[in-house]
Amino acid sequence: MTLDRAAVAAMLTSAATLLADNADRLSEIDSRFGDGDHGITINKIAKLLLERVPQWGDESIQDFLDDLGTAIMEVKGGSAGPLYGTMIGGLGVELEPDENELDADAVKRMFTGCLSEMEDITTAKVGDKTMMDALIPAVEAAQAAEGSPRDILLAAAQAAEAGAKASEQFVSKFGRARSYKEQTIGTPDAGAVSTSLFIRGLAQGL
Repeated sequence: MTLDRAAVAAMLTSAATLLADNADRLSEIDSRFGDGDHGITINKIAKLLLERVPQWGDESIQDFLDDLGTAIMEVKGGSAGPLYGTMIGGLGVELEPDENELDADAVKRMFTGCLSEMEDITTAKVGDKTMMDALIPAVEAAQAAEGSPRDILLAAAQAAEAGAKASEQFVSKFGRARSYKEQTIGTPDAGAVSTSLFIRGLAQGL
């Protein structure tokens, strides 16, 4: 099993739809200790994806992901635009310029490149109550998984969801929420939840 451009388009569409469907929930989580607008910004990103993906022409997977990332970085509304732009654009950085049939190794490289790009812009690690609480376990699970591209994506999604759930027990160390310190225990990080939804959506698109 390999993933062609149509499969990647289906994955991105699925992820965008799942994010949009959960926008209100994400804002509710964010409203407890943040600005309460995470879901609003995520919905803007989802709409951009749903608009751009059907317009995908003859660009390679790498080029299309790079262009998507650049466009998402410009989405207004706090840090989510730049972070999601980096994450989604990063999915293509370790692909070859003309690599349009993605096998299991390529999917693993997508996750590796994504994390590498994120680590260039944030020092957050697991336990800091950020989107990295979902992304880092997802990448680690993808690297350890065996089987088809779908198997790898499902493993990553499960790990991301577990990471987002675990973030409930952490103290916020970044953003506005960090001023609330121990009060943030018991609430998951909105960015970790949205990241887990994005990865789950990718897996469900296959």
